[in-house]
Amino acid sequence: MTVNFWKRRVVVKALGAAVAALAAVGMPGASLAQSTKVRVGYIHTIAVDGQIWAGEHIGSWKKEGLDMEFIKFDSGLAIFQAMVGGSLDMLAVGAFAANFPANGQGKVFLINSIEYATAQLWVRTDQGVNSFRDLRGKKIPTAVGSTADVFLRTALKANGIDPSKDVEIINQRMPDAVSAFIAGAVPAVALWVPFNLAVAKSVPTAKMLVDASAYYPQSAIIGGWVASNDYYAKNPGVMKRVARAWAAANDYLVSKPDEALAAIQAKHYPEVPLDSMKAMYKASKVFPSKEWIKYYQDGTVVKWLNQVTNFYVELGAIQKPLPAEKYFDPKLLAEVVGR
Repeated sequence: MTVNFWKRRVVVKALGAAVAALAAVGMPGASLAQSTKVRVGYIHTIAVDGQIWAGEHIGSWKKEGLDMEFIKFDSGLAIFQAMVGGSLDMLAVGAFAANFPANGQGKVFLINSIEYATAQLWVRTDQGVNSFRDLRGKKIPTAVGSTADVFLRTALKANGIDPSKDVEIINQRMPDAVSAFIAGAVPAVALWVPFNLAVAKSVPTAKMLVDASAYYPQSAIIGGWVASNDYYAKNPGVMKRVARAWAAANDYLVSKPDEALAAIQAKHYPEVPLDSMKAMYKASKVFPSKEWIKYYQDGTVVKWLNQVTNFYVELGAIQKPLPAEKYFDPKLLAEVVGR
């Protein structure tokens, strides 16, 4: 009995060590170990959280031994402040992915999508606004620094309007900006989907003046996942597991969009009709993981990130930015997926 008891102890100890070793290098066998808690902030729009909920639906996070705590935020500024303050380990966001990291605060390691037409400029024709010309001297609320703001300023410049002189851009949380527009307090709003649904339903005289697709690819806006510098440096195994789980979710979303979107809509976007959900998804460009890797490694993603970083420089939000080559990791996804 004594011999068998000690043999069992040796076997159990060896298995425990093996599982710990697998977890350390980010191997799939890590799911056998106690799950790892990861605090993740996100913005609630399908271009940002599509892979999050797709992964939840197919169980890819749990398969990698990850206990993902997803926390919703209304703005990129608030979500990054939470991560810098230590309340989050990582986050998924839109244009702000090229803001704080360019100041040395965070490492971009996954790209979710190109926000091809997710940002939109809506105006109230009942207040005499029918064109860009009519916007001069008007107030336009949006979440400053967000995807919608990057798009708004690009659109204004493209139509001969100086964002700093010819209009007054008001910084508000997106729900508040949309509420102000619906109430008639302002004649225009720059938003991102799905806030357009509330506008179209509540203001019959409102019309969409333009969306971000008009300025693609010259002003492509991309968003993705960012880890805090400390978490990224100290948890290489967890980073690989997150990337692997994300890749499974991403490829499921891309290969079976109807199935994935139906599941996501039912649980996470019940207020959005399924046909609108599909339209929202088509408003962004999402690629298979191996295609993303190509864009990571040929410099395309770096170029797109730098475009948005340069916007923040022009805005005065960043003084001496790091180039995207310094804050974006193009290798992690390839390491877990292959080429």
